[in-house]
Amino acid sequence: MTFGFASSSAASLSPSTASATRLLEPAEWASAGIPLLRNPREVVSGLHSRHRPGPATAVVAVLDPDERLRASASFTSRRAQADGWMFRNALLAQLRRVIPHDLRRRTPVRTAVLLYCREGDARWTEEDGAWMWGLRDACTLHGLRCGAYITLTRDGWQVLGEGRGGRRPNAESAPEPFATSESPPPPPRTGGVASDVLRRAAAR
Repeated sequence: MTFGFASSSAASLSPSTASATRLLEPAEWASAGIPLLRNPREVVSGLHSRHRPGPATAVVAVLDPDERLRASASFTSRRAQADGWMFRNALLAQLRRVIPHDLRRRTPVRTAVLLYCREGDARWTEEDGAWMWGLRDACTLHGLRCGAYITLTRDGWQVLGEGRGGRRPNAESAPEPFATSESPPPPPRTGGVASDVLRRAAAR
């Protein structure tokens, strides 16, 4: 897998458009101290099996300190423009539905990660930057640590900002069966209240 940059960037936007879309560049994300996943493929495979995401589908998941899944939800974004503010609102609505906030804690103990299935290759896009901005802000408002942002394309999966990835699962592959040693996963949650999010049934 390769990691690079698409031709579009925030620098090409006008000031008014940049402020409206709200995104993070890869360098900003890499310097934000995002905690590394110990086993990213296991996390990706688990979420892919639980939610079977298609293009334009986001899967937000909350992990405990041992990287066990505590809650997850999937939803489909239909926005024509990548807008971090709206992505933040959609993610926050999903988090509030599936797990209580940790705002009373001085230090977050649970981590939210985001898996986004989209068209194209693994290179960073402005849409990725908007999702990064939205995830970081939603985590702050829900008392969680901001975790990895992972893209899922036809080429495979990629943890942006780290360079780690693999060919399977990918946007077109069949879900892998749950490991027999795993405890039953929490039921996935779908849908949302944001005007730009459509309800989507997540298969087990």
